[in-house]
Amino acid sequence: MTRTAPKSNHSPGVANETHGPTDEPTHSVQGSLYDQGYVNAMSHFYRGELGRIMVWRTRLDTTTNWAVTGSTAIITIAFSNAGVPHLIFFFNLAIVWIMLWIEARRYRFYDAFRARVRMLEAHFLVPMVMENRHLLQGEWKKLVCEDLILPSFKISMLEAVGRRLKRNYVFIFLLIIIAWIIKIFLHASEPIESFGAFYRALRVGHIAPWFVAVIFAGTLVTVIGIAIYVGKKTSGEISEFGSHRSLWRI
Repeated sequence: MTRTAPKSNHSPGVANETHGPTDEPTHSVQGSLYDQGYVNAMSHFYRGELGRIMVWRTRLDTTTNWAVTGSTAIITIAFSNAGVPHLIFFFNLAIVWIMLWIEARRYRFYDAFRARVRMLEAHFLVPMVMENRHLLQGEWKKLVCEDLILPSFKISMLEAVGRRLKRNYVFIFLLIIIAWIIKIFLHASEPIESFGAFYRALRVGHIAPWFVAVIFAGTLVTVIGIAIYVGKKTSGEISEFGSHRSLWRI
């Protein structure tokens, strides 16, 4: 009798199926960026961050409205009664400085969340619109994740003060200073016909005129200096239009 060797459980077909190369496609990380689940998650994330910055933007408008309303009330009181000393504008300046500080703090929060939105717009929406996956390269996902885990401000307090001062508060300060000068000329105890007379008119009760002059000049120099410094050192949220502006005509 010839003894037949037992059949091996590993047939050639099974061997090829087990050890041979598979035909299943390997999806890269970039290939999964357009998956429906990923796009939906990023869309909701973008919508949520956009809603967050709109809330902080509204809070900025609220602080500006307080500064404008307070200044309007003080200016009205100052001009409606000649007996009101012009030093009331000192308190007006103090109120506006406090409002500016509060708004600058709020602006830092607004800018921190706005940076996330801009990151998504530049590195996710733009490649989607352009249909170019190569634009998705970079460390933007890592930066966004790090900011989600440990949020951080993107600008300093000085830059925030300068931006809000340049956008809105410089006009409020100039209005207060102009109203202060007009108040002095209108309700002075003696006619003001020279600089010496104007300097003497700065006195209020026992407060020396030099003290009022220092507050007056210091505020003006500080406002203009911060506005110029921040304007040169930093860039705004939106650039001025250039030659491409004509392409947006509808």
